[in-house]
Amino acid sequence: MKTIRIRTTDPADERLKEAGALLRRGGLVAIPTETVYGLAANAFDEAAVRGIFRAKGRPADNPLIVHISDIAQWAPLVTAIPERAKLLAERFWPGPLTMILPKSDLIGKVVSGGLATVAVRFPSHPIARAVIDAAGVPLAAPSANTSGRPSPTNASDVLEDLGGKIDAVVDAGPCSVGVESTVLSLCGETPRLLRPGGVTPEMLREVLGELEIDPAVYENLREGAVAASPGMKYKHYAPRAKVVLLKGSFAQFCAYVAAHAEEGTFALCFAEEAAALPVPTVIYGSTNDSATQAQHIFEALREVDRRGAKRVFARLPARDGLGLAVFNRLVRAAAFQILTLEEDE
Repeated sequence: MKTIRIRTTDPADERLKEAGALLRRGGLVAIPTETVYGLAANAFDEAAVRGIFRAKGRPADNPLIVHISDIAQWAPLVTAIPERAKLLAERFWPGPLTMILPKSDLIGKVVSGGLATVAVRFPSHPIARAVIDAAGVPLAAPSANTSGRPSPTNASDVLEDLGGKIDAVVDAGPCSVGVESTVLSLCGETPRLLRPGGVTPEMLREVLGELEIDPAVYENLREGAVAASPGMKYKHYAPRAKVVLLKGSFAQFCAYVAAHAEEGTFALCFAEEAAALPVPTVIYGSTNDSATQAQHIFEALREVDRRGAKRVFARLPARDGLGLAVFNRLVRAAAFQILTLEEDE
């Protein structure tokens, strides 16, 4: 299969109709969103959705997010829309927030991962919405990467993983947010954050008041537990190199890296720190600037592989605001390996 590359930043580009036609025929098209590139298929076509799982090598019990281009498309996908969901939609849609509610019969078991719920998002990226409009149906779309690899924030990364496996990629340049959407379950009494993203816990609490954060945001899902959201159950976002997170001051970080520097050892760090480190470095944003960290974290995780790293010692970001999303992606890339440094390191 040859993967077509459609380069455009114009939502009125006639070539987007070609992408829509491919999707209506059951094809797979990678599309840009404000978060990451997604691998899209007609959400109502179970055979097409199975193609997503095959192309990515994705486990079948990992549910997908359904993307819409108009808020009117939401109601048919769920059994009901509670008032708190409407308030969140007024505040954050279109944007990087995914809401989980009980699904209607329109959503099949392949999309939902066998669950009785569906995750729905209304992206703000104009190209994403134009492709959904051109397809004429909601689109199921996880990140457009090989399962477990760092998510793609540009079309070249999509083609690196999925070239020859999908029908097309719509190339609209780099994504602005850089990490996947916030996923929020509204199926229980208290709203529950399942995956942090561009809409932060602080922002959600401004609307909801009460908010629970699922333990899987910080640690591995318990043995036998059901994944209610993408990004909960499996090792994700990982380069081929081994990633170890180091918790401590920058001085402790430098000392530990120096003491454990071997061939193929790299440091994943902030821009202001790179010059002080005794090993090759890959930068993933600026100190105390979680927005730049989010924009660059996935590309940085890919870069360590391109440069031949075997082991990567990574600086921990803050765990508040958007930093929680960056932390979540890093801790999963590291398979939850966090080493707390001692004063004498």
